[in-house]
Amino acid sequence: MTLDPAVAATRLAVRTTLADLEPGSVVLVACSGGADSLALLAATVFEGSSAAWYVIGATVDHGLQEGSAAHADQVVAQMSAIGAAETVTATVHVEAGGLGPEAAARRARHAVLEEMAGRFGAAAVLLGHTRDDQAETVLLGLARGSGGRSITGMRPAYDAVRRPFLGVTRAQTLQACAAQGIEPWDDPHNHDDRFARVRVRERVLPVLERELGPGVAAALARTGDLLRRDLDTLDDLADALAGAATTADGIDLGVLADQPDALVSRVLRGAALAAGAPAAELFAVHVDALLELARGRLRGAGGGQVQLPGGVTAHRAADRLLFTATPVAP
Repeated sequence: MTLDPAVAATRLAVRTTLADLEPGSVVLVACSGGADSLALLAATVFEGSSAAWYVIGATVDHGLQEGSAAHADQVVAQMSAIGAAETVTATVHVEAGGLGPEAAARRARHAVLEEMAGRFGAAAVLLGHTRDDQAETVLLGLARGSGGRSITGMRPAYDAVRRPFLGVTRAQTLQACAAQGIEPWDDPHNHDDRFARVRVRERVLPVLERELGPGVAAALARTGDLLRRDLDTLDDLADALAGAATTADGIDLGVLADQPDALVSRVLRGAALAAGAPAAELFAVHVDALLELARGRLRGAGGGQVQLPGGVTAHRAADRLLFTATPVAP
C-alpha cells in the first residue's frame, strides 16, 4: 500500500526536526485536538517507535469556551488512541493583563507547557504551527510595521520548543488526519472574525492568492525565514560590538563612531534594556532618539539627554553614553 503523501510529509518533518534526539528522549507534544496538532502527535508517535522516544501528549484547557473540560477529556482519549505513551492535561486561568485574549491564552499555555516539560524532563516540546500559520504571522507583523523582527514569523526552535510543521501546510495536516482515520476538532475560535488572525486567514490571504496568484502564503513564510537569518547575523554582530563598546561607566561612543546605524541601534537598545527600560515600552522612537544622541545630532531643549520608559535617562558625557535613573520631580 502506498503511503499517503501528506502522512509522509508530516513524518519527514518530525524526523528531520528531531534528528538530534537521543534514544529514550522524552518528547512532549502539545495537542489541542485540531488537525495540526493531532497530525503532529501521530507523526511523532510513528517516528518515536523506531527512535525509542517516550512520547507524551499534552492538552491545555483554557476554560474560555463552554464544555472545554469535556473537550479536554476527548482530546486525552484521542491522544491515547493515537499511541502516546502517556497523556497529561492541565487547566489554566487566562488573565488578560493588558493583552488580547489570543495573546493571554498563548502566554498561559506556554507557561504550563514549560512547567510540564520540566516535570517530565522533556528534551523537546513540539508545537503544531504550520506554514499557513507562519504566513499569517508574517502578514500581521507587516501590518503592524514594528520592525524587521515582527515579520520574521515564528522561530522554528528555541530552548526545548520546536515547530516541525512550519514547512507543512494546513491542508496537508487535514489530509494526514483523514488518511489515518483521525477526526480533528474544528475550534469555533478559528472562525471568529473578532480576531485579526481569523480575518487574515479567511479574508485577506484568499484575496491575495486570488489577485496575485497561488503561492502567496508560501512566499510570505519563506520571506520571514530569509529575513530571520539576516537579522540573526546582525544581532550576532551587534552583540560583539556591544562587548567592545560597553565599559564600567557606560557606552564608549568612540567604538561606535564608524559603525553602521543598524548595528549601533541594536547596541543602544540593548544598553537601554540593561539599564532598566522595559522591552514592552521601548519603541523605535526611543531607539532613534538614542541614535541621534550618540551621533551628536540631537538638537533643541534637552538635546543632551533622552528620557526612556521605566524611569531611565540617557545622556552624553564627552565620549560616553550614560544611563541613569530619571530624577523624580518634587
